[in-house]
Amino acid sequence: MSGLYTFLMGNVVTFILVLSLLVFVHEMGHYLVGRWSGIRILAFSVGFGPEIFGFNDRHGTRWKISAIPLGGYVRFFGDEDASSKPDSEKVAAMSEEDRARSFAGAKLWKRAATVAAGPIANFLLAIAIFAILFSVYGRMIADPVVAEVTPGGAAAAAGILPGDLLVAIDGSKVETFDDVRRYVAIRPSQKIVVTVERGGQKLDVPMVPQRTDRTDQFGNKIELGQIGIVTNKEAGNFRLRNYTPLEAVREGVIESAGIVTGTFKYIANIFAGSMRADQLGGPIRVAQASGQMASLGIGAVLQLAATLSVSIGLLNLMPVPVLDGGHLMFYAVEAVRGRPLGAKAQEIAFRIGLAMILTLMVFTTWNDISLSSG
Repeated sequence: MSGLYTFLMGNVVTFILVLSLLVFVHEMGHYLVGRWSGIRILAFSVGFGPEIFGFNDRHGTRWKISAIPLGGYVRFFGDEDASSKPDSEKVAAMSEEDRARSFAGAKLWKRAATVAAGPIANFLLAIAIFAILFSVYGRMIADPVVAEVTPGGAAAAAGILPGDLLVAIDGSKVETFDDVRRYVAIRPSQKIVVTVERGGQKLDVPMVPQRTDRTDQFGNKIELGQIGIVTNKEAGNFRLRNYTPLEAVREGVIESAGIVTGTFKYIANIFAGSMRADQLGGPIRVAQASGQMASLGIGAVLQLAATLSVSIGLLNLMPVPVLDGGHLMFYAVEAVRGRPLGAKAQEIAFRIGLAMILTLMVFTTWNDISLSSG
């Protein structure tokens, strides 16, 4: 019983708090732009399912907390359900005044802006969190200087030597070893060219990062690429870099963009067969990670929240019906055709999109269960 209590308090509670923040910000993006566009909003919910408690504001919007804390929604006037699928019959029967205040009756650019505002809000939240972390805590930085070369590793085979300065990878400038680590981690078994500076000369050194199963401090196994070098940072030699607010915002943008790039590269690697799909995690793994980060302190929890916020924003922009990206895809088609897709076509697309999302949820949950049992 004490073990269950510890799991709930250490993992689930932190997970719910983090997810609720991300959902609130996402839906607030929809809400604020929708209100600014003159669209009437019926409900703002954090969570799905039965309402736990709520209230009506002076604009007639129902603000509520619902029982299932795995998402949320803003329901607009004229929507058939929480997925913002339009109720065509209801909209057709509206007066001109009501139709103008419905989501389906709004101008195309207003609908597109309202839908896009959710993911954008997630990206802005991530940038803000990273900026706060860099401003308050600073960052442990090490120059990309090789302290040691691991015998048998890709770097050793390629002729990398202690003292070499890594200046570029595949032509992209390297400033810190974190730049190297991030680039290499998502390219196992793929040829890369590392440019090193040695004795005042620059050398292009081709190598292939080795696919490695690494275990973190919590016992989680992570598949990534490694070239087998130890840097000054790992050897205990680094400066703590502090940032001004503007510098911190810039670093927040770079960090968020890096997560987006890494995500796309990981997905491409799955389809190419160079990385396993079992790295994709669902609610159970995220809840576990939330508890693990909570044990490290508020800074680690905020870092996880920022990473998840980018992931949520990116996932919602995927061109899948039901998600925000699916709606934006419909609007692009409408802009080209000069009229929206028919109700039947939209209905079929929404069902396909829902099936895809449910399949992904089942797959990631299965990964979570398999990882826990393993």
